Amino acid sequence: MTIQEKQQAVIEEFSIFEDWLDKYAYLIELGKELPLIDEKYKTNQFLISGCQSRVWMHAELKDGKMIITADSDAVITKGIVSLLTRVFSGFSPDEILEADFVFLNTIGLKDHLSPTRANGLQSMMKQIKLYAKVFQLKSNKKSE
Repeated sequence: MTIQEKQQAVIEEFSIFEDWLDKYAYLIELGKELPLIDEKYKTNQFLISGCQSRVWMHAELKDGKMIITADSDAVITKGIVSLLTRVFSGFSPDEILEADFVFLNTIGLKDHLSPTRANGLQSMMKQIKLYAKVFQLKSNKKSE
């Protein structure tokens, strides 16, 4: 499944819900299903700045694919980060850097977040792209 296909699957899942209370409830459920991040990554080094709640994100490169793990101390934020890791984890840095985050607009998430949560979402998206850029640069240096 491509990143675009994963985004489309999320869009379809959210289209089932009519109102935002149901969508928030679904986000909370997704957060509960988020695989646990290793406790050693729940430090300030992996804390994403700009988030109202605490969000930790870690990425590593395995067989050319970025594996992203994350956690948050807030239930809705945990659901949001669950969506991001589900869509982008398991792809190459190049694929991630070429991808957009269109599904977040399509499901209306950006429009239904408080300004501080929207800022946090922006910070999470930037962090995923930053990890991808770092891994891409490391890969390019190895191939030189």
